[in-house]
Amino acid sequence: MKVALHTRVRADRIGEYEAAHREVPAELTAAIRAAGATSWTIWRSGTDLFHLLECEDYPRLLAELDQLPVNVAWQARMAELLDVVHDYSAAGAGAGLPVVWELS
Repeated sequence: MKVALHTRVRADRIGEYEAAHREVPAELTAAIRAAGATSWTIWRSGTDLFHLLECEDYPRLLAELDQLPVNVAWQARMAELLDVVHDYSAAGAGAGLPVVWELS
């Protein structure tokens, strides 16, 4: 399944956000893959961040990562940099952007 998300970085923290993503812990990327993600790309336009994630089951992915210590630490770090964060709660599983159009 494909999931598109929208988050927002704080304007004064863009450099830190991008630097953090050049150093994503290997333990975290392995956990994301183990939870069923096959790809995850983030684009930035100003302070708006757009994510495209491909995974087997997004609610399951969130549930598996939610309390994982490496992800909890990463999300705490991201919370300092973001105005709109990625929601790992059960409610967040339905927070993906709706598809308006797709060229198949």
